[in-house]
Amino acid sequence: MEQKKLPNVTIGLVLGIISFFCCCLSSGIGGILMSGIAFFLLKKDERTYSENPEEYTNFSQLKTAKVIAIVGLILGVLTLIWTIYSIQKMGGIDAYMQQVQEAMEQFGIEE
Repeated sequence: MEQKKLPNVTIGLVLGIISFFCCCLSSGIGGILMSGIAFFLLKKDERTYSENPEEYTNFSQLKTAKVIAIVGLILGVLTLIWTIYSIQKMGGIDAYMQQVQEAMEQFGIEE
């Protein structure tokens, strides 16, 4: 019988890699979302593989993608916690927005 590839492994791998960038660019929320979606898709493929393991060839890629998604999730959570801590330390969201506004004015960026 011809062996197939698991359907969501490549998508899970790409989403896991994107979660690294998103966790830094979106205060952790994007990383959590992307890696969460990747983890969900990979768990689905893991169940598919466990039902009929001799039918699929790319289980090692699934394990790699799962590790990347977990690392992206951890980085996203840590970044989100750091962001919340930083905003709280600055005196709340209003003080944070005031500092952002001042920084934008310094660089000549206006709304």
